[in-house]
Amino acid sequence: MPSLGISGDAGLADSILSPITLFLHADMVGRLVMLLLLCASIWSWALILGQGFRARSMRHGSRNFERAYTKAESMGELERFYDRYFGSTDPSARIFLSAMQTVKNAGRVIDHEGERERLAVSLESAVGASVEEMASPLTSLATIGSVSPFVGLFGTVWGIMHSFSQIAAGGNTAMAIVGPGIAEALFSTALGLFAAIPASVAYNRMSHSVNNFEAQLNRFSDRIYITLSRAMDARH
Repeated sequence: MPSLGISGDAGLADSILSPITLFLHADMVGRLVMLLLLCASIWSWALILGQGFRARSMRHGSRNFERAYTKAESMGELERFYDRYFGSTDPSARIFLSAMQTVKNAGRVIDHEGERERLAVSLESAVGASVEEMASPLTSLATIGSVSPFVGLFGTVWGIMHSFSQIAAGGNTAMAIVGPGIAEALFSTALGLFAAIPASVAYNRMSHSVNNFEAQLNRFSDRIYITLSRAMDARH
C-alpha cells in the first residue's frame, strides 16, 4: 500500500510539471512570455529549414553554371550563354548576366578604363546582392539567439516575484504551495534556451557558409572580369 502512495505522488508531480499545466497555471504575463518564446522557437526553425533548402539550391545552381561557363572560350560563346541563361536566378548566372549587360551597354566606347571600372562595379554589386539574399535570415536568427534567454529570464523573475507575493498573501511556505509557481517561473528560462540554442548554432553555421559562398562568387567574378576585359580589348 505505501508503494501506491508513492506512485500517486509521482504521477501528481508529473502532471503538475507538464508544459501544458505550467502554461495554464501561469499568470497573464507568464503566459505571454511563454507564447512569445514558443513563437520565436517556431520562427527560428522555419528560418533554419527554409534557408537550408534555399542555400543548397543556390550553391547547386551556381556550381552547375560555373561548370558550363568553363567551356566558353570566345565572346560569341559568351553571348550565346547570355541568351541561354537570361532571366536565370542562380547567383553565378546573375553575376555573369550583369557583367555581360554592362559590356553590351558599353558599345564601342574608347574609354577602356571607364569600361573596366563599370564592369568591376557591376560584378561587385551582383556579388553583394547574391550574398545579401543568402544572408537575409541571419539577422533574425541572431536576434532570436541573443534576446530569447533574456526574455526567458524576465519570465522567470516575474514568476518568482508572483510566487513570493502569493506566499506573503497566504503565509504558507510549504513546498507543495510554492513549488508549482517556482516551476512555472523556471519553465520560462527553459523555453528561452530552447529558442536561443538552435538559433545561435544555426547562425554560426550559416555565417560560415555565407562567407564561403561569398568567396566562391568573388573568385568567379574575377574570372568573368578577366575574360570580359580581354574580350573588350580584342573588340577595340
